[in-house]
Amino acid sequence: MPIEITMPALSPTMTEGNLAKWLKKEGDKVKAGQVIAEIETDKATMEVEAVDEGTMGKIVVAAGAQNVKVNDVIALLLADGEDKKSLDSWKPKKKELIANSQQPTATPIAAPVAALVAPIMAPAAPRMAPAAPLARESRITNHESRTYASPLARRIAGQKGIDLKRVIGTGPNGRITKVDVERATGGGGTVVRNPVEAVQIPNSNIRKVIARRLTESKQMVPHFYLSLDCEIDALMEVRAQLNAAATAKTPKDGKPPYKLSVNDLVIKAVSLTLRDIPSCNVSWYEDAIIQYNNVDISVAVATDFGLITPIVRNADQKTLPQISNEMKELAAKARDNKLKPEEFQGGGFSISNLGMYGIKNFQAIINPPQACILAVGAGEQVLKLRDGEGVAVTVMNATLSVDHRAVDGALGAEFLQEFKKYIEQPVLMFV
Repeated sequence: MPIEITMPALSPTMTEGNLAKWLKKEGDKVKAGQVIAEIETDKATMEVEAVDEGTMGKIVVAAGAQNVKVNDVIALLLADGEDKKSLDSWKPKKKELIANSQQPTATPIAAPVAALVAPIMAPAAPRMAPAAPLARESRITNHESRTYASPLARRIAGQKGIDLKRVIGTGPNGRITKVDVERATGGGGTVVRNPVEAVQIPNSNIRKVIARRLTESKQMVPHFYLSLDCEIDALMEVRAQLNAAATAKTPKDGKPPYKLSVNDLVIKAVSLTLRDIPSCNVSWYEDAIIQYNNVDISVAVATDFGLITPIVRNADQKTLPQISNEMKELAAKARDNKLKPEEFQGGGFSISNLGMYGIKNFQAIINPPQACILAVGAGEQVLKLRDGEGVAVTVMNATLSVDHRAVDGALGAEFLQEFKKYIEQPVLMFV
């Protein structure tokens, strides 16, 4: 009998996944440990290794199939000595192994407090009724990255250096014509309405999970917010000195061993604050508040697939160069959708930094089951009075979102005061 290859459970919460790519085709030899496929879970795209050896006899679920249930058969492996005739004896347990149109089911959440393997989420929000149809007909297409244009339009756009993605097409189904390109070069005041009224962008599994978790967090977690300003001139000076020291160590035609960002210093300051105030390194459960003995910091990273929070583990024990290099590696893997489960599952505290976008102040949504998340804004020069004289200082706003069930207001304020101490006196990070 052929060996069944089934959809694996690649995370504790996974119940289904998308079969992104097959790396072996029918007839290929397969060895144990070889990567045979890529699976898109609700968190990331992960590689699947073969457990048995043999020949790929039949691919049951084609690449690109969505919402494949865990333990569904996705391929058949022929053992040594078997040929394709043995495939005739295999019968699927179900008439349809995969239905691309099936709706994703809710992920089971229940887990005991003792089993702190994966984040536990609040009960799912009630399913909302479908939106009413539009009052008038609209032409809606599936979103695609390809831009449709006539060959002549493409040639003219290439000659004139025009980005076709910025040109509105008036041809059939929004196709860009010569007239559209010429109109774009003229810069005239003619307003042309795109015949395709809207595009439909399918939600990825990751985007669905983000939407569900954020909704559950705001509905079920009693948030409150604490905000203060930190002066960061001394922090910026220390950062400049450390980066200059790294540059001095750089070999010719090489890269510096590290390059610190403000966010790296924020991660270090938060980790030391949690070491000093472990009562904020907690999660809320109905039976107990769980206080973590290790300082693992989740850091929000924006990707094309949605927001994900890779973890810098034991950040309080790591040097700034270690944190910086690890964070860069994690962020790159997150943007490539290549994080392993252990690199984004868990964590006791989150940081979300939008300072690089010029955002001065914002309130982040708590990442359950964590009790706190720190929102970090941009540095801004302001004028302060000192001894009757105006002094220009650079301030950075930090806002702590807190789960009031696990952390009280006074404790949250104590956390921010301790964090402010490390930011304004960065030498304390090296003591």
